[in-house]
Amino acid sequence: MNTDELEVAVVEAKRRVLEIQTKLHRWATDDPDRRFDDLFNLVADPGFLLVAWDRVRRNKGARTAGVDGQTARYVEDVQGVEVFLDQLRAEVKDRSFQPLPVRERMIPKPGTSKRRRLGIPVLRDRVIQSALKLVLEPIFEADFLPCSYGFRPKRRAHDAVAEVHHFASRSYEWIVEGDIKACFDEISHSALMDRVRRRVGDKRVLALVKAFLKAGILTEDGTLADTRAGTPQGGILSPVIANVALSVLDEHFVESRLSSGERAKRRYRGLAVYRLARYADDWVLAVSGTREQADALCAQAAGVLSTMGLRLSPEKTLITHIDEGLDFLGWRIQRHRKRGTDKHYVYVYPAKKALRAVKAKIKALCWQDTNLPLGVLLHRLTSMLRGWTAYFRYGCASATFGYVRAYLWQRVFGWLRRKHPKTTWKKLRRRYTRDGWWPADGEVVLFNPASVSTRRYYYRGTKIPQPWPTGA
Repeated sequence: MNTDELEVAVVEAKRRVLEIQTKLHRWATDDPDRRFDDLFNLVADPGFLLVAWDRVRRNKGARTAGVDGQTARYVEDVQGVEVFLDQLRAEVKDRSFQPLPVRERMIPKPGTSKRRRLGIPVLRDRVIQSALKLVLEPIFEADFLPCSYGFRPKRRAHDAVAEVHHFASRSYEWIVEGDIKACFDEISHSALMDRVRRRVGDKRVLALVKAFLKAGILTEDGTLADTRAGTPQGGILSPVIANVALSVLDEHFVESRLSSGERAKRRYRGLAVYRLARYADDWVLAVSGTREQADALCAQAAGVLSTMGLRLSPEKTLITHIDEGLDFLGWRIQRHRKRGTDKHYVYVYPAKKALRAVKAKIKALCWQDTNLPLGVLLHRLTSMLRGWTAYFRYGCASATFGYVRAYLWQRVFGWLRRKHPKTTWKKLRRRYTRDGWWPADGEVVLFNPASVSTRRYYYRGTKIPQPWPTGA
């Protein structure tokens, strides 16, 4: 099969997979108690495997090999995609497929000296995990509640931040900032599988999910470690099954879906009213009540999470007032007095931790080899800053962008002074700027963070569109 034929086959497979996903989602929505008993044939379906392969191949991680050393390019150039998928399908169909251990890669945690584990599955396991996700995601999406935003289609981190801002701007002044200790490493397999069985009755699919959970880890020192708990970060299926596990928290705080009249009755009786916003394992509980009631709700959350083998970190789980502010998903959410008035509003702007992180990246790039052309440095800085400003443009970030612009200018010209120590300031500006001030190298101009316009990201609530058309 040549490249053009493969692309046509992928388009046709995507159309068919979308139709089946829509049906699965509709059936799961219409019958909340339905258990799906014949999903294994979909996982092994040639169309699902082809779409799964396309998603894996297009991911940047396709260039990274697992313990077997194979990459997507190796499959395309040496083995052949059609042969690879046929062999994989045959192994799945005859039940001889067994996942290989994930390759451990310890990466630094942002803003700390600690490291966290990233598990890199082999390419064949990624394809099967992607096929499983294509089958299971539309089913479990029917059960996930609106307060969950992480790793779900049509949802993003800005929605979770906007929800916290929306309710903190009203009477939800006490904030429980929850931090789950080593969430992806400590999820109980038995408790997780119990929740998966509520929707999946196909024992062959359950066996596949469990096999991936128990695949093991090849550590950096070359030893093989068993996985008795947790799901490796880096696996394609991990976000879905992690959301299945953490949805126990969403279901416990379903009171957030009370009508306005019922919430008013609770306030009249002196009871707390609360709203949960969760992005994967990062969650915030906005409480309309007292500090003591917020403490009690935090204890409830700890008890609910313990049923999944999870614990709250005592050091990082905080209860704060909105006037003191909180950091959530890189943003600082805090109530201030508006300058020039006596009115107070809740503002959302980049957190200091996020600012320190981008400054560290700029500094690291500008300390690299001065033998490189300036255009290479400008291209790398531009690529990084475009993504950073695109995330933080949905808030009060103009002052932060201006500060980053000034810091960026200093670092780039510091790099130029080291590269050309004997060149005068006047010559540097004439040669390496376009307007006599902002760095440029020929047609390559450094991205200016201060040029990015900012705007508010409004809370969408239940208006977020469904990933699959419900009327199909």
